[in-house]
Formats: sequence, structure tokens, C-alpha cells
Amino acid sequence: MVANPPYSAKWDNNESKLKDPRFSDYGKLVPASKAEYAFILHSLYHLNTEGTMAIVLPHGVLFRGAAEGKIRETLIEKNYLDVLIGLPANLFYGTSIPTTILVFKKNRTNRDVLFIDASNEFEKGKNQNNLSEENIAKIIDTYRNRVDVEKYAHVASLEEIKKNDYNLNIPRYVDTFEEEEELDIDEINRMIEQDNRDIAALEKEIAEQLALLGVKL
Repeated sequence: MVANPPYSAKWDNNESKLKDPRFSDYGKLVPASKAEYAFILHSLYHLNTEGTMAIVLPHGVLFRGAAEGKIRETLIEKNYLDVLIGLPANLFYGTSIPTTILVFKKNRTNRDVLFIDASNEFEKGKNQNNLSEENIAKIIDTYRNRVDVEKYAHVASLEEIKKNDYNLNIPRYVDTFEEEEELDIDEINRMIEQDNRDIAALEKEIAEQLALLGVKL
């Protein structure tokens, strides 16, 4: 099952829907102004026990709290969430925001979640970004291998996710931080001193030329 529902769509979250078998296991209904989890639960309800579901959504579903946080916690405890893939910004027509692919399965035996941060690997286009064949192949290979890849992927245990209060924000699990090159202060000071000498020499030359022209400073 593949889905790309509208983002921040409005829906009727009347409390009577808590009796609906699509939503009754989760104890909460998502806000009327943000139907993303309603789409997730609707799709999961129709997913069979051997199926796989991939759904493209904005990053807010990974960390928003209240009812959405409770539903996210229940989905994780039910062991339905298998893989989370962070995509680059400006990848789809109609929206420039970064998105994520959530992959769900109902027959999982492992209790971890694979996080893939593919948000920094793309081809920049004139109007929108693109995933190259190489970018896509790396995502697929990482998905299949299901191992940690430095600054790209991490297999998070259920305990690790619990420690993060079921917050699935990707930077909590995949560290993409690049250390800046250490600055040589002595070299910088030498460069500043040379710049000052060059400026002084240039100002002297300008003053001499102006003097020849009879211009007084």
C-alpha cells in the first residue's frame, strides 16, 4: 500500500469516531485541523497481516504531542512502525517542505525502528530538488541491510525510542553534525596584520597621487 495524503487536511473528528474500528484501539482522535494520523490509521486498518504500507507525510507527525503523540506511542508499542525515511526539502510539486516516508508492517518480529536521513543527498534543480538513481539506490540498500550507517542511518531500539518519549524526530537518532575545521588564531592574526599593512600602503599611495593632483586631504 502506497499513500501520499494531503497535508494538514481538515476532517470531522466527532467523538463518535472513537467507536469506529479504524480508530478505537488508539483512545484518541487527531485534531480536526490535522488529519495525517487519521489517514495512517485508516490505511493500517485495511492493511493485511502480510502487507507493507509506505506513506509520505510532513515531519510534524514525528514529534507533535497531545492526541497525535498518544497515537504515535500506541503505533510503536503495537510494533507496526518498521522504517522511517527523511527526504530532502522541495522534492514534491506543490510543497517545498521536507517530508518523510513511514513504512508500516503488522507482522514484524523485531522491535526496533530503522531511521534513514536522506535529507542531505539530492540533486539540486532549478525549481525543485531531485533524487538521483544513486540517491535512491543508497536508500534502498540501507533499507535492505538494516544496519547503522554513520551520519545516514540508525537502527533504534524500542528502549531508545521510549527514552525519547516516542518522539521520532530524525536528528534524535541520526547525527549528521559536521565539525567545523579548527581555526588557527595565530595565522588569522598574521593575515589581519598583513591586511592592515597593505591598506596602509595603499592609502599612502593614494595620498601621494592626490598630492600630485593638488588635492589636499
